[in-house]
Amino acid sequence: MLHASHLSRSHVSTSYAFHTVACGIESQIMASAATVSSSEAEPPKVNASEISSIKAFTESKGATLIPSTYHSVTDPHDHVAHDFAASIPVLDLSLLTSCDPQIHTIAVHELAKACAQWGVFMLINHGIPESLTEELMNKSREFHDLPLEEKKEFSDEGPFTPIRHGTSFYSESEKVHYWRDYLKVITFPQFNFPHKPQGYREVAYEYSQKIRGVARNLLEGISESLGLGSNSIIESTDFEYGLQSFFVNLYPPCPQPHLAQGLPPHSDHGLMTLLIQNGIGGLQVKHDGKWVDVNPLPNSLVVILGDQLEVVSNGRYESVLHRAILNNTDTRMSIAVVNGPAPDKEIGAAPELLEKEKAVFKSIKYRDYLEVQQKTRYADKSGLEVIRLNTQQ
Repeated sequence: MLHASHLSRSHVSTSYAFHTVACGIESQIMASAATVSSSEAEPPKVNASEISSIKAFTESKGATLIPSTYHSVTDPHDHVAHDFAASIPVLDLSLLTSCDPQIHTIAVHELAKACAQWGVFMLINHGIPESLTEELMNKSREFHDLPLEEKKEFSDEGPFTPIRHGTSFYSESEKVHYWRDYLKVITFPQFNFPHKPQGYREVAYEYSQKIRGVARNLLEGISESLGLGSNSIIESTDFEYGLQSFFVNLYPPCPQPHLAQGLPPHSDHGLMTLLIQNGIGGLQVKHDGKWVDVNPLPNSLVVILGDQLEVVSNGRYESVLHRAILNNTDTRMSIAVVNGPAPDKEIGAAPELLEKEKAVFKSIKYRDYLEVQQKTRYADKSGLEVIRLNTQQ
């Protein structure tokens, strides 16, 4: 039955994939033209502290060049394996939650393969109404369209501030900046959200609750795929009190997308991230040393494994590196919900796994891990390297 899902995916996504490829080719041609026309020009002298919003900056300046502090591409010749995009696994949540033992067992096996081989997959039949995700996207765009003055009350004051609006990653402590505006909200264990635009808070609450239900089902399946009880990861991470972080990312068109990034290669800090976007491509994941475009199926969730799941699985299911690339024609928006352990829970490998193998990472409170990740370079998997044990001894 999972095989049938793959077949339907191929049929559904043919026109969608063609549109994505065509847009990608057009963007590459325009980017190349921009490179030629501006190769000898000097980037504008702009103090990054003056840019409180990329959206506002691009709309007010109408610039054809970007400030040099946004030149974040380190290897312009990174290989992108376009042929691999169609190989990203597609899983059906209704099969994973089936009461039929045979169907469920097959689904758990497919989930194990996706986690071990890719660290990312698309989830269909997840039970979240398409009308809800569309309304959430519309309200999120309305928020980003609010005048800056109206969003000042949400200015970013640190990683544990309940509601944060800003630009880049954390621009005050960066030397290189990223072409992104964001809204970051802690939505669990206590729900927070902006009170504007009207109706945004209510839509976001419903969506965040449904996402927690999906994440719980996936964690139960992942536990089983590791040979553990279905509640093992949920109990060992205190997921019932787990931190849920809600990210609304806006990537405006960039005049020089070959020089800048929306976000650099990084892994997420939680157990898993569930992502939707507005139909504009830009998400890429690292697979077998190559970058792969993620072209989500309509009404699917993109599931990205995070650092805490790599720790809990004792390294069996690795968090996946991913990045956000840019284009010079369309605004991309993504909504990523990071589902993590309880902030004060000390997280290590599932106890049952350590009965037969050595720990790969030292245990650390999730709250402390977040601080480690904030203090290390926001790129690659630097946070995990800090807590990795020398297993050769």
